[in-house]
Amino acid sequence: MAEAKKAFIERLFAAHHGALQAFFYRRLRDQADATDLAQEVYARMLRVKNPDAIRDLDAYLFTVASNLAKEHAARDRRRGTSVDIEDATILDALAEPAAYDSQIDVARQVSRLREVLRQLPPRWHAAIVMQYVHGLSQHAIAEQLGVSPRMVKKYVGQALGRCRRRMVGLTR
Repeated sequence: MAEAKKAFIERLFAAHHGALQAFFYRRLRDQADATDLAQEVYARMLRVKNPDAIRDLDAYLFTVASNLAKEHAARDRRRGTSVDIEDATILDALAEPAAYDSQIDVARQVSRLREVLRQLPPRWHAAIVMQYVHGLSQHAIAEQLGVSPRMVKKYVGQALGRCRRRMVGLTR
């Protein structure tokens, strides 16, 4: 009986091994882990006492695989991710200093933009803030400012143009 069970599992392994590896690879993006987990599915299948009692073998096989993938993900979360520090690409990345320039640039640009906005005429500033900060339509802004929607469009256009020119001027 044990030999028949083992032969049955080996046939099952031969028929579904590639599909199981692909299943794991799609979820883990690591070929070595995908291969190991596919092997683990078959180790668990060998422990099943009565494989004849399984109605849908494919569904059972992929249920075991899904559970293994979840266990693997949970184990990785508990352990944290590991990095092979002997890997040349990792060593190169660790040798480079952290780049904070882009964050500093963004902070400077935001500061400059705030200064430029403060220098706008009051109605232009109000139109920009209502449209881009509060998300109001041109009709709603027109009602708030007591002007026509066409005038709001003109305010916004003029304000954006001045902001662009001043931002370019401040970056030099």
